[in-house]
Amino acid sequence: MDRQEELANGLKKGAVVAISSAPFGVLFGAIAVDNGFSITEAALMSGLVYGGASQLVGIELFGHHVAAWVIVLSILAVNFRHVLYSAALANIIGRYPHLKRWLAFFLLVDPQFAETVKREETGRTASFRWYFAMGAVVWVCWVLTTIVGAYFGRMIGDPKTYGIDVLLPVYFLGLTMGFRTRHNFMPVMLAGALGSVVAFHFIGSPWHISVGAILGILVATILPPPKTQADPDVSEMEKEAL
Repeated sequence: MDRQEELANGLKKGAVVAISSAPFGVLFGAIAVDNGFSITEAALMSGLVYGGASQLVGIELFGHHVAAWVIVLSILAVNFRHVLYSAALANIIGRYPHLKRWLAFFLLVDPQFAETVKREETGRTASFRWYFAMGAVVWVCWVLTTIVGAYFGRMIGDPKTYGIDVLLPVYFLGLTMGFRTRHNFMPVMLAGALGSVVAFHFIGSPWHISVGAILGILVATILPPPKTQADPDVSEMEKEAL
């Protein structure tokens, strides 16, 4: 795939994600204004924090006048999965020049991670050109939809009235199901889900997210991928040794 095709494919992937995530951007903008943020402040938070779930958690805590350190730790707990994303993509992003790595890590949100993994698993290289094209489209649209939501937020009213509050869980469920063909999907998914539910009742939000993630990682560690068929050259050497 040449550079133009990589660029076009990245823009296409980004456009699909941008369209599907647009309701979340509008939702965040509306909630931000409802909690006392200005349009500019809402846009800056989307542009700098750039994490839908953590932004929603942070905005709710801002509205309850919680101490700053509690807000920071809560956002860190929600965004802990991004540390795991970074580790999982270290070999891929590590191929980029140093400065481009920082930009790649900044753009590393949930759909970016999922699409990058899928691309590499299908034998195509996730070049920086492809990666940045996809990430830039998603980031720009995220900020723009936040502004739209903030501007028209008072017209929307309570998002729960229209059932908009369920969009984020449904979106994450869709990302999770994208990995359903993996050999250990079911036990890892169940461990993460059960761990999150139990932690939610005993520890509370948002730390239950990190607990579920850690349990999922532990299960994935003890259930390694099945062994592939032995290399023909190695098999031949073993036969000759016998």
